[in-house]
Amino acid sequence: MKAHEILPKELLDAIQEYIQGETIYIPKRANSYQKWGGICSGGSRQYLDKRNQEIRKAFRSGKSMEELARVYHLSTESIKKIIYAKKKEKLL
Repeated sequence: MKAHEILPKELLDAIQEYIQGETIYIPKRANSYQKWGGICSGGSRQYLDKRNQEIRKAFRSGKSMEELARVYHLSTESIKKIIYAKKKEKLL
């Protein structure tokens, strides 16, 4: 998009006081961000939540992090993050 096509002239003039001919990034408003998987209709978030619950349950049952990493095709560091996440665990 070109700034002169979407911004009011007064705003464009004000921006040009600070920068001209360069590309700038304008971030989204903080309240417009969605949690990852929040609007996904494919069920990715639900799948990962269920998988992570299974990983935590298996760990509590005595499976090692290395074994869980092999079974779930994840790094041991990823398994560690899942196990020790401060997220409240939903009961199955």
